[in-house]
Amino acid sequence: MTTTSSTSSTSASTSTSTTSSSSATAKLLASLGASTIDSSGLADQLSAAQYAARIDAVNAKQSKVATQISDASTLKSMISSLASSLGDRVRTGDLAVTPTITNSTVATVSKGTLTGSGTSTLEVTQLAKGQTLVSPAMASTASAVGSGTFTLRFGTVAGGAFTADSSRSQVDITLTSSDTLSTLAQKINATGAGVSAYVATGASGAQLVIKGADGAANGFQIETTPAAGDTTLAGLAWTPAGDATRLKSTATDAAYTLDGVARTATSNTITDAAPGLTLKLTGTNTGAPTTITFSDPSSAIQTAMTDLVDALNQVVSTLTSDTDPTNGSLNNNPGARSLRQTLTTLASKVVMPNAASGQPSTLSDLGLKINRDGTFSLDTTVLGNSLSKNPDGVAAMFTNGLYGVYATFDSISRSVASTTDPGSLGGVITSLGTKQATLTTQLTDLQNQQATLRSQLLTRYAALATKVSDSQSTLTFLTNQITAWNNKSG
Repeated sequence: MTTTSSTSSTSASTSTSTTSSSSATAKLLASLGASTIDSSGLADQLSAAQYAARIDAVNAKQSKVATQISDASTLKSMISSLASSLGDRVRTGDLAVTPTITNSTVATVSKGTLTGSGTSTLEVTQLAKGQTLVSPAMASTASAVGSGTFTLRFGTVAGGAFTADSSRSQVDITLTSSDTLSTLAQKINATGAGVSAYVATGASGAQLVIKGADGAANGFQIETTPAAGDTTLAGLAWTPAGDATRLKSTATDAAYTLDGVARTATSNTITDAAPGLTLKLTGTNTGAPTTITFSDPSSAIQTAMTDLVDALNQVVSTLTSDTDPTNGSLNNNPGARSLRQTLTTLASKVVMPNAASGQPSTLSDLGLKINRDGTFSLDTTVLGNSLSKNPDGVAAMFTNGLYGVYATFDSISRSVASTTDPGSLGGVITSLGTKQATLTTQLTDLQNQQATLRSQLLTRYAALATKVSDSQSTLTFLTNQITAWNNKSG
């Protein structure tokens, strides 16, 4: 009984030990089984954690720089658009005193160097013309013209008389036996004496056509000095007393009456025929004078100044927002400060340094005012007084010249856009672009370093996985042995 009881107790103890070992083995195996790792995900997380702060810092800097570039570019573009729009307006002539003519077949009119006003009358009785002379007809353009000297002498042709112009030298052209109508024309054109020549072929044969410049004083006659034995060259000579049929057109001055005063001109284009008026005569209107009137740009100038103030205030609003001490992207930016300074002194800036005493010379003379908050306003009373008292002076400020409103804003636009001035918006944008490129390089380097770390981690995890796999194989073998032993013991 006692022996039996002892045997039973030993069996129970062995069974309990076996169960405990199996449980420990299961736990160990479960633990090893749970060690299977998402190595790729873990490598991503660990490498990202290593570089996240630095990459985020660079991204934040890039975002800030990008905002600065965008805002600076917007301001630069606003100034450029303002100047360009003003230039387009000036070039249309709407802001200047512009002449118009009733009878456009008589002349075309344009603004002169000065500013005109009121109305004028114009009567044209004769246009300026140049002399046209032809040679006797020859067989062809290749016909020989003879050898010797062909001379052009300049002066006035009146009827059968010729009065030489002592201030002009004669032109001598040397000809040889090989010269033809064609080569003679070429030699005349090469003299640069204000005459042109070509060969015209018609029913009668080939003729040399010689044309002089407009104006009565630009007439000419032809003299020849034939070489010994030559009998051809003399046939090209011509004087007013000679063959009148060869003279196709006599050189004349333009004759016209402007504002009741009879005048002449050597050209059909007459610059500053009257203050602010340039004429290009194209026809005659004898006995039927036409009217020239000058436009009044006052209304257009008032509109332009109103639009200018609105555009400037848009710039001021954007600039104020961009330079806000708390949230402004361009706060303490040298380009923004420079633009602010330019705008602050704009109203008092002299835009017409050549203006006569008492004439408007600044934008404040046109009513531009700067308010305490930096915005602009238009004093229509000041502008109205300037237009009333000095209409010519105001109009002169809106011309496409070296000075004036447009020239001033064009200069400001160029200064703002300058990439060589570090204190301009253009210079700031260039500098920020360089900084952005540096940040991009830094970001690329960090991303490459992160990728390298990830690759290294994956290599380590792969080695670890191999070791775990080897351990699992060993444990599987041991488990099988333990199981076999337990089965034998049972």
